Amino acid sequence: MNAKDVLLCAGFSLALPIGQTLFKFAAVNQARLQGPLLVKLVTNVPLLLAFAWYGLTALFWFYILTRVPLSLAYTFATVGSGLVPLMAWLVFKEALDWRFALGYALMLAGFFVIMQGQRAG
Repeated sequence: MNAKDVLLCAGFSLALPIGQTLFKFAAVNQARLQGPLLVKLVTNVPLLLAFAWYGLTALFWFYILTRVPLSLAYTFATVGSGLVPLMAWLVFKEALDWRFALGYALMLAGFFVIMQGQRAG
């Protein structure tokens, strides 16, 4: 895996928690909107931004998969998934405890084991 591929995959892993954060903003905003559900959905700007972000990241993911094996690229996605609770804590002040830190450390350890195997192979 060359440096460009690593950067692409790392960028995707950062795009994931951004998308989830946009969806959470949309959910918070949804409670403030008035009217029928369909009107609230199409006027919820954070929701529209979240869908647009996910569309762009899907294209980004497709591009990555033209260059990197899925099994390897997806290991970066797991790192991004682990960042979602951290973003929830930072942005929305959601509670996290030691179990998050331990679980995320185990995920990162697995990520590094996979990356070492890639380097050796």
